[in-house]
Amino acid sequence: MYLNTRISLVIAALLTTIATPAWGQAINEDVKIMASDGAADDEFGRSVAIDQDVIAVGARNDDDNGTNSGSAYLLNASTGVQTAKLLPSDGAAGDEFGFSIAISGGIVAVGAPRDEHNGVTSGSAYLFDASTGAQLAKLTPNDAEAGDEFGYSIAIDNGIVAVGAVRDDEYGDDSGAAYLFDASTGDQLDKLLPDTGNNYQTFGVSIAMDDGIVVIGARTFFVLGEGFTFAKAYLFDVSTGNQINMLQADIENYNGDQGGHFGDAVDIDNGIVAVGAWGRSIFFDHSGAAYLFDAATGSQLAFIFPSDGHDRDHFGMSIAIENGILAIGAHQDGDNGWVAGSAYLYGAFTGTQIDKLLASDGAEFDLFGSSIAIDNGVVAVGATGFSTSSYAGAVYVFGAGAPVPGDINGDGGVDFDDYAIFRGCLAGPGSSMPGGCEATNLDGDGDTDLADFAVLQEAFGG
Repeated sequence: MYLNTRISLVIAALLTTIATPAWGQAINEDVKIMASDGAADDEFGRSVAIDQDVIAVGARNDDDNGTNSGSAYLLNASTGVQTAKLLPSDGAAGDEFGFSIAISGGIVAVGAPRDEHNGVTSGSAYLFDASTGAQLAKLTPNDAEAGDEFGYSIAIDNGIVAVGAVRDDEYGDDSGAAYLFDASTGDQLDKLLPDTGNNYQTFGVSIAMDDGIVVIGARTFFVLGEGFTFAKAYLFDVSTGNQINMLQADIENYNGDQGGHFGDAVDIDNGIVAVGAWGRSIFFDHSGAAYLFDAATGSQLAFIFPSDGHDRDHFGMSIAIENGILAIGAHQDGDNGWVAGSAYLYGAFTGTQIDKLLASDGAEFDLFGSSIAIDNGVVAVGATGFSTSSYAGAVYVFGAGAPVPGDINGDGGVDFDDYAIFRGCLAGPGSSMPGGCEATNLDGDGDTDLADFAVLQEAFGG
């Protein structure tokens, strides 16, 4: 598997600019989720995360603890049944608890960037038990100050919580910072800062973590007399807190979009870093794009944008990667109406589009794709504007209980048995292999051919 992955990465490195045609027809959700007590302007779905069949959803403007105090929900990914509603013990009006959310290893981490624990909009984060919904800890940095917006972004992996403070002033006004905490004790472990910084860099606007590496996004900023410094994504070693790499998009083709909000959305899995740039002007203004990088070398593997992109689709507004599948939100795509939104699935090793995701009841102003998460083949997509532009919000789940793409024999995985079946069926229509040759028509064109093999290889790589 490791050799197969490395070969795929080499192939991906050659595909530096990819605009792929749609693969098959757009698909609709398996489950639609709404808050049991949802109300107008809650923005249920502002943030979303998945782990082990549990979906965590933030609703930053819920009013249970006062106007825009915020809340979070835990739901079953297969059924959509709500299992818990999370509220902080000291929640207050304006906190926006649920602005960011993450879940891993039975712990839910929730950001509240406008909490006033250490001054106006100093921000905080909370940890909850995913099984019981009980609050475990409240996190605040040792050097917290008013205006830091600690909790703007959040991630959790392997017992470590990473939190972005997008307006920390370590390098000047709104230069930004990030912090690491021990999830079991709530103790601060480190403060992360880029090697260089400046006013308005907003380091910490996005954050993701996997296998001992933290990825942190920082926006484009302007300095009078110096011009624009384009957005970057920084990689840090969790154990040492040292910066180990810096990622930046090819700036030769920015088309005047000043970096296109590169880094506003990031994720990392298995050594591949995914970065959204929703403001990239590929199809006129702010159609959006996404990038893949090798975490070890910092080299750009792919530059991705959809073949059906349009002006102001905001492709790359949200991004997630897991087991070789890349999920990207385009929350202003117009397939279902004005700014109704959509999402796409790509193969992370080849950059090939797999599917386009649309809400079955999509309508104008839904903003479907505002948030996105993927785990074990299940994709959750937030639509913060759902319900006739009332912004109550909804989450749509794809792949819950669905067959695994490339799983020809139906055993729940893609392995050498599927290759054996494919090879037998490719030899001729008379082949009688377990699972039947109909199952080997993976691209839906009616034939078993090398195009299907590409799909199988993609699934195996994941």
